[in-house]
Amino acid sequence: EVQLVESGGGSVQAGGSLRLSCTASGFTFDDVLMGWYRQAPGNECELVSRISRGGTTYYADSVKGRFSISQDNAKNTVYLQMNSLKPEETAVYYCSAAARASGLLSFAPLYCRTLTDARFWGRGTQVTVSS
Repeated sequence: EVQLVESGGGSVQAGGSLRLSCTASGFTFDDVLMGWYRQAPGNECELVSRISRGGTTYYADSVKGRFSISQDNAKNTVYLQMNSLKPEETAVYYCSAAARASGLLSFAPLYCRTLTDARFWGRGTQVTVSS
């Protein structure tokens, strides 16, 4: 079965950095977008970044210049390098994937890990940024 497994979360001081990893298995298609979402208690799910197989990227305005998404297609893994982290970015960070043509990674649902009819989610990894 399709599985997405995140790793790399943890606790850092404001201004610090973390690199998240998401390893996917069980895909039956190659034309896929993979991305990172985050959700903190009381907040909506937010699309942070996404990347296509060909390397086309998207970043939320709030993270431009600080976060960088990348991938290793041979390992079926995507990464999110997060620099200059802010306390308000404390959240559970989720990896998600869907076919490019579905458009499902063009937006964020109200709650992460929902709208699962044609997309996949990891279980999430906690990122805590302290002041």
